[in-house]
Amino acid sequence: MTGALADRRGAWAFALGCVCVTIGVLMHIPMFLMGRDMHFMLAGMAMGWDMILGMALIVGGALIAAYGLLPRNLAAQRAASAGITVAAPEDAQLGPAHWGLMAVLVVALVIDTMKPAALGFTIDGMKHEYMVDQSVASLVPFFALVGTVTGSILWGVLADIYGRKATILLSAVMFVGTSICGAMPSLYWNIGMCFMMGAAAGGMLPVTYALLAEMMPSKHRGWSLVLVGGLGAGGGYLAASGAATYLVPILSWRVLWLLNLPTGLALVLLGVFIPESAKFLLARGRAAEARKVMAKFGAVVRETEAPAAASGRPHGALKGMHLYGKLTALSITALSWGFVNFGLLLWLPAHLRDKGYALEVANGLLAKSALIAIPMAFACALIYSLWSTKWSLVSAIGILALGLLGVLRLELFGGGDPVLPFALLIVGINGIIAIVLPYTAESFPLRVRGRATGWVAACTKGGGVIAQGLSITRLVPPIGIVAGAVVVPVAAALILVAWFGRETRGGDLRLLDDALDEPLV
Repeated sequence: MTGALADRRGAWAFALGCVCVTIGVLMHIPMFLMGRDMHFMLAGMAMGWDMILGMALIVGGALIAAYGLLPRNLAAQRAASAGITVAAPEDAQLGPAHWGLMAVLVVALVIDTMKPAALGFTIDGMKHEYMVDQSVASLVPFFALVGTVTGSILWGVLADIYGRKATILLSAVMFVGTSICGAMPSLYWNIGMCFMMGAAAGGMLPVTYALLAEMMPSKHRGWSLVLVGGLGAGGGYLAASGAATYLVPILSWRVLWLLNLPTGLALVLLGVFIPESAKFLLARGRAAEARKVMAKFGAVVRETEAPAAASGRPHGALKGMHLYGKLTALSITALSWGFVNFGLLLWLPAHLRDKGYALEVANGLLAKSALIAIPMAFACALIYSLWSTKWSLVSAIGILALGLLGVLRLELFGGGDPVLPFALLIVGINGIIAIVLPYTAESFPLRVRGRATGWVAACTKGGGVIAQGLSITRLVPPIGIVAGAVVVPVAAALILVAWFGRETRGGDLRLLDDALDEPLV
């Protein structure tokens, strides 16, 4: 047997797990339909035996699917993988396989990103249905973000054990299970399911980046990572805001969770078009399959070595204040991004409604803003590849700062069209998240690259945890004050990245380890 399910504990177990999870979700649909005469208000309703059994099927099904995907003889696999490096040649051209992989992973990231993006459109509905204030409702995004931090750690380990493709499949199965949030009569069940959703979503971006980094030719790696990440983030927010605009008025906020069922199953089916990691296949002893994958993507096997002399300019010294200055700059950027993305943008729909906007108008406003942000993903990839990696990140930070100033102006003086400042916010955060992790990975020598990238990735979630911590403790100031306060660290990030950042376009990343004693340029 070949493919993702070859040499696993059992393809039958994965299929059985998927069926159990799907049946478990479907057993919750009657509860949702019971509320159709009350605009799907289910708060306080008793949970029937079918829902309890359905939850047991979901948990059991996820465990069975995980068992089915588990490779055999893990010790030998891990030992073999330590000496294998797979990379595409520096001068390889992009072919249909590369473009196809990018398209599939964009769709996967859209499905992945729309889950946390939907949080901002569900909080207001939860507050009104469960009759709780913002501090209690904020427990939902808070635990979702804690779940993403947990998932970022968990999936990084699982990807080495299960392989990239199988990890994405397992994440999709968990997505399907979290759709029962849409039928939960209790807020606290929603909190638990949102933690599971965050855990499933947390590792998708790093796993996707790792798969792309192995498959894409080195000279195209940077812009392809930026493009896939930007389109995935922007498309996910657009999908969530579009669903909120057109479906929430008809089926209530609960439909945003129920969409996890069809989108999660779509992600499972999408796995057919995602290749398995060649390194994973070689470590499993499946050399023939690995050769087919490498031939398709132009990849080669080689030993890791630092070149004595290679083309490309060094990126500058990376020790002492320069290393820590750059890490500080990127950390502040990531924290600010997390605070805006998982704080300010989650508060805006409810804030707009409190200011007198109809729910449909508020959600539609954010949908229009997200639509404006989609073309910017292409712009980010273009300027990252053709202009400057450093200054593209600085530009994205500057756009975010302009958006915050625009929100501040609306709050202080009123009037004006709110689409532009909100569009600038979304363009800025999409540009930053698309660029900051690839740029971090290209900015540090190998001996600290993993730790630096992992730290910056954690900071993107940490900013959101701080924001939701303020909500839980009821310390969130008015939106105008929030926008004005966040402008300060964003401006600091802009200055620090401009000062400590180094251009990485066109450079060989291996030269970073040889450039530790070079003067800054």
